[in-house]
Amino acid sequence: MRLVLTVIISICFCIAPQRNVSLLVPRNFTMKWNILSTILFLMCTAKSYGNSKNNLEPLVRTSLGQIKGSMLTSRHGKAIYSFRGVRYAEAPIGALRFKPPVPARSWSSIYNATKDPPACPQPGKDNISEDCLFLNVYTTRLECSVKRKLPVMVFFHPGGFYEGSCSSRVYGPEYLLDKDVVLVVPNYRLGSLGFLSTGTKDAPGNNGMKDQVTVLRWVKDNIASFCGDANLVTIFGYSAGGLSVTAHITSPMSRGLFHRAIAMSGSIFGPLPIYSNQLNLAKKQARLLNCPDSTPREIISCLKTKTSQEIGDTLSGFDEFLGDPIWIWTPVIEPDFGQERFLTEHPIESVQKKNFANVPMMVGITTDEFGSRSFGVVNNNTVLEDYDKNFLKIWPIIYCYERKPPLSQVISKGLKKFYFPNGISSSARKGVADLYADGVIGFSANRGSKLLSQYNSHKVFYYLFNYHGHITHAYYPDTNNTVPYGVSHHDDLLYLFYVSVMTPLFNNGPESEIVDKMITMWSNFAKMGCPISGEALENSGLLDSISWPPFNSQSEFYMKIDTNLKLQQKLYEDRYKTWAGLIPISN
Repeated sequence: MRLVLTVIISICFCIAPQRNVSLLVPRNFTMKWNILSTILFLMCTAKSYGNSKNNLEPLVRTSLGQIKGSMLTSRHGKAIYSFRGVRYAEAPIGALRFKPPVPARSWSSIYNATKDPPACPQPGKDNISEDCLFLNVYTTRLECSVKRKLPVMVFFHPGGFYEGSCSSRVYGPEYLLDKDVVLVVPNYRLGSLGFLSTGTKDAPGNNGMKDQVTVLRWVKDNIASFCGDANLVTIFGYSAGGLSVTAHITSPMSRGLFHRAIAMSGSIFGPLPIYSNQLNLAKKQARLLNCPDSTPREIISCLKTKTSQEIGDTLSGFDEFLGDPIWIWTPVIEPDFGQERFLTEHPIESVQKKNFANVPMMVGITTDEFGSRSFGVVNNNTVLEDYDKNFLKIWPIIYCYERKPPLSQVISKGLKKFYFPNGISSSARKGVADLYADGVIGFSANRGSKLLSQYNSHKVFYYLFNYHGHITHAYYPDTNNTVPYGVSHHDDLLYLFYVSVMTPLFNNGPESEIVDKMITMWSNFAKMGCPISGEALENSGLLDSISWPPFNSQSEFYMKIDTNLKLQQKLYEDRYKTWAGLIPISN
């Protein structure tokens, strides 16, 4: 009987290939029947969409030309049309190095988008190229009516603006594409190649951010070809990608290109200084490559003679203390040379003036963030002594706040008094860990939530990801990577994307339940602007029959995301009050 029904389902697919298998299969069918029907579906749809030897290569027509993709299968057996390595901008090489992106030109032949593109130049990767401005796009539909267009989710990858890529081995669509969304994951330029900022006309900065804007413009012009709704775009990102999201909120270049925003473990509204240039980094980059550093023009002229790999491989030269700072290159407030400017003023000022994208927001962090870095401090007596005695110099580097005295000294002394009331010793690891978590990530997210909820007419939802899985990005030292340390930075991404380089596909157990919760809340937000809808409240097995009220400065509600969802208030209240008192917002 099951086989007969599956064949009938597949025949239905051949007649109407835009239908979704999950809508036709009874809920009590097992995954193997979903997968079987999907295979038959692919056999039928190949005639409509493919022309390769195995007939499993979908073809779409965009405003730039035709694109050939490949097929993937979601966690629950849905067919995914995958288009990897789609060019969205011209190669930023030669005369275009250190210049704003140039949108991709059209092509006449069929574009092959069947594999991941190279990553932008950075250390430690095999497949890198300066010609790296590509994106991956995934959808479960290629034919749809206006009413059936899907919400679009554009993800900006993490990596501190100096590493990372759109690789499907790290940001696989197999989880999110069980939901009715279109997923776009782009590369953007990194390090000096993406963020060189001399404060002059030759390099005003923010080219990596302008790459992201070009992605959003590409989405606006082309996403309908993938059944995406260009009028329902959610930007979301992690770490540097989360900081990017909050920067887009205040950028005039990004206005109108997105309609929801999710900032995960990254925010531009914290202690990190936002300057009008980063000439100091440009000079350091020059010295690392034996270039003169007297004038911006000299620096740029010499750097243009270096290979992209030479530039990318100098990353370790920017270390100042134990692999820190985590934030090196950042967006800048561009001086006006007549160019299109990504940031025209400090983002906090933009929000206070209500000069920002007024859209629904989600903001959140993990429980421990970068706390695992504390072991590198307390487990080495020499480092610990340096950390204690030279804290006035070292802490602004590590915790990413203003370095210039007297302000830096006031902040450092205040933090030391709060986090180490009994002094700094090897037994004070938690204080070091909390400082890492709060200074690099947590306080920025908290301040951003308060600021946006005060001035945004749309709702802001705040969360803490607290699921302590057995696979993590940080383990306790001397345990051969067998004992997970807390809930670390990046850990929540394991349940939104299939990170095949780290984990199996989560199909059962508590990890699978966390995946279900995460993709449901994130896709709900993309569709409706709220992570838990009224319908979800009826499903106690999935979202625990709980409501998620928006954040405001009075109640300070946040959702604690774990095997059970719990609504709580005033996350790390004393810690964040300390930061806010030391680094107040001027009115």
